[in-house]
Amino acid sequence: MRYSHRLTRLALLTAIALVLFLVEASLPRPLPWMRLGLSNAAVLAALLLFGAGPAVAVSLAKLSLGGLLGGGLAGPAFVIGGSASLASVVTMALLHRLLPRAFSPVGLSVAGALAHQSTQLTVAAIYLGHIALFALLPVFLISGVLTGLLTGLITYFALQRLDKIDGHGA
Repeated sequence: MRYSHRLTRLALLTAIALVLFLVEASLPRPLPWMRLGLSNAAVLAALLLFGAGPAVAVSLAKLSLGGLLGGGLAGPAFVIGGSASLASVVTMALLHRLLPRAFSPVGLSVAGALAHQSTQLTVAAIYLGHIALFALLPVFLISGVLTGLLTGLITYFALQRLDKIDGHGA
């Protein structure tokens, strides 16, 4: 893949991640911490198409620009969510690197979502100084599995579609 083509795709994935992040931030949440995490589909796609470095770059751009445009840059929610997002992308990258054939996009997404939820809860407990927050762990893990499945399926089908487009020279 030519450098310009690669750079264009990464820019598009970053834009998609940012737009989904901002749209999701404006939607009502069933629980205060719960988001679907649809923007992570773009991060996962970047990982599968281009590797760990570009995926981390897409994630960091999404977090930074999303925090700046959403008005929450460097606030407590940004620190907690940002830590969790980085744990998620690092987990997915390590699993993809160490066990490349063991995890589908859906499996990677679920693993990333579980890392996200666990890290989010841990950082919140440390930040607030309340270990009792770990009583929410089952709810966090269930929501992580469900949102990870959704995000993984979206990524899987998007990559399948992209393969068809690339295969036909478009």
